[in-house]
Amino acid sequence: MVVEIENFYGVYLLYCTNPKYKGRTYIGFTNDPKRRIKQHNTGTKAGGARRTSGKGPWEMVLIIHGFPNNISALRFEWAWQHPDKSRRLRHLPKKSSRETAFQHKFRLVSNMLRVGPWCKLPLTVRWLKQEYMLEFDPLLQPPNHMPIAYGPVQSKKLKKNKVKSVAKETQSSQDDDDEDDFVHLSQGRVTRCGVCVKRLQDFDSQVSCVHPSCSMKAHLTCLARHFLRRAEDSLLPVEGTCPKCKVSLLWGEVIRQKLGCQDVPPDPDDQASQ
Repeated sequence: MVVEIENFYGVYLLYCTNPKYKGRTYIGFTNDPKRRIKQHNTGTKAGGARRTSGKGPWEMVLIIHGFPNNISALRFEWAWQHPDKSRRLRHLPKKSSRETAFQHKFRLVSNMLRVGPWCKLPLTVRWLKQEYMLEFDPLLQPPNHMPIAYGPVQSKKLKKNKVKSVAKETQSSQDDDDEDDFVHLSQGRVTRCGVCVKRLQDFDSQVSCVHPSCSMKAHLTCLARHFLRRAEDSLLPVEGTCPKCKVSLLWGEVIRQKLGCQDVPPDPDDQASQ
């Protein structure tokens, strides 16, 4: 199944299958994986990179996605391409004679996912081609909030009028039977933040609980501060509890849902009834 994600920003790793150049790799940034691999395999006239032109076919085998914006993704891309120039990576051993280029690139990204600022981002490690999959070193496992996914992914774009329609529906769909320990959020068509209780107006700046049975919505910054109350040494939230249903949430799950990832976690009410 193809996973569709809105506001997609990803950094990918290509592997060359051309017998003449087999084993070569290429790292790049994209907000449309399907279009980008086609460009690489068509050549520079179609928008492909000069380094990959005429050397295909190429396979897009691994992609790291979930970056909050293109600047964040491009910085990750640059560091992965130039580890010797990055102050966060230049201490890492250079490619050994026993490593292939692909193994070396994978070792680099394994380390990158464990250092700041990237270790705090709601990233997903996705193997697009499972036959190329490598196992993470036990000491270099991605943080718990970064899932390892498998299979194709594609970007999903919403038209401006559709975004407005979704925002309108979201603001008018609050439940009226909130529990006593949670501030009543619905007053007519007014939706209020589950943390600061102020009115939610900007759809782009609000997030919600990932569990289907919970109607909690909050300002992005409010929920982040709520998560950080017990993590004073951190600048970015990793996990916390929903202010309404009290279920533990990973910040990465909240952000992935906002970005349009179609993966839905199990409902806590369903688990409790089993």
